[in-house]
Amino acid sequence: MALIGVEGERSELGRSLLERKHLAADWFPAFAAVDRAAFLPDVIWPFDMDTGTTVTVDRRDEPDLWSSYANADVPIVTQWDDGVSEGRGNVPTSSASMPSVVFRMLSALEVETGHHVLEVGTGTGWSAALLAHRLGVENIVSIEIDPKVADTARDRLAAQQLLGRVLTRDGTDGDEMGAPYDRIIATAGVRRIPPAWLRDAPGGMILAPWGTHFGNEDALVRLRVSEDGGTAVGRFLGPVEFMKLRSQRSPFAGHDIYVPNGVDGADCGTTTVTEEQLLGDGGQFAARRFAVGLMVRNCRQQVADKRDGARPVWFYGLTDRSWACVMFQDGREEATVWQSGPRRLWDEVATALTWWRAAGEPGYERLGLTVTAHSQRAWLDRPADSWAI
Repeated sequence: MALIGVEGERSELGRSLLERKHLAADWFPAFAAVDRAAFLPDVIWPFDMDTGTTVTVDRRDEPDLWSSYANADVPIVTQWDDGVSEGRGNVPTSSASMPSVVFRMLSALEVETGHHVLEVGTGTGWSAALLAHRLGVENIVSIEIDPKVADTARDRLAAQQLLGRVLTRDGTDGDEMGAPYDRIIATAGVRRIPPAWLRDAPGGMILAPWGTHFGNEDALVRLRVSEDGGTAVGRFLGPVEFMKLRSQRSPFAGHDIYVPNGVDGADCGTTTVTEEQLLGDGGQFAARRFAVGLMVRNCRQQVADKRDGARPVWFYGLTDRSWACVMFQDGREEATVWQSGPRRLWDEVATALTWWRAAGEPGYERLGLTVTAHSQRAWLDRPADSWAI
């Protein structure tokens, strides 16, 4: 039976989100009133879950297929290469997130009537529209760094009579003129919580996809800000992955800069750490990788494809040219390790894995973050037991 207020494919999406407990009852009126499709361009690049690939769909040529993706629980790329590429480019730089992720985040934001909300990362404008429907346009301010993306979002919000203030600027600067805010929600991944966000939300809450440079994955963190705006503390809620704030993208220079001549000349050894112990079951959002990234600062991990039973995993120092590689081979009890540079990156990773196992293999819910204007500290179970990251 169709849900009241929505029809067709949107009804199926709404039912699925409700059944999976991604869409809470208090957000259903906004879902019913604000159609995601109204915020999408004619040409979209959805991620096809069946094939695991990003496809190109033009509404003018394939309207039914376009509609099916617009009303599916899939992420949709809407811009490549910061807008330099007209068609499909190399790096996706703006998107419409999966509806399940959007409503998980909105529920976690714990908004109440009268709340003043700052959104960082307007994108298509759909999240801002959902917030405006729930709280009123006068209570929503959204920031978008890309002028073209911001202009398009304004037009779409205005067409739906849900246009609040959309500012074109770097979201890391916050909005001091519009502060204080009860809530700040980021819809782009961050590697450091900007001090301006604490300043702008004294006594409020910050919800953001946060992660280290160890991998592309993020975890949603919910931070309670002190009344004076000096400190924000909170736990991670679970895995997500977002495009990163432009000013906080990875500084990784590329493999060839680190290893121009192969592994010759590097220190060589072995390890009994297994591929499964390092990588888990191969899932994209392994909690162990997130936890290791919290312990091994300023490091990037890259997992190569397995060929002929061999899989290299690389580690790169982001503040120098240290690197390490561990080569796993099927059927061998030990893996070969090469390390080069002032840091022994594999030793650091192995130590972090030992810590993670000794702590009972904690998931995201046991990990947390404490932020001030000058520092970020991670912690396990208790904020008092924290370390700098």
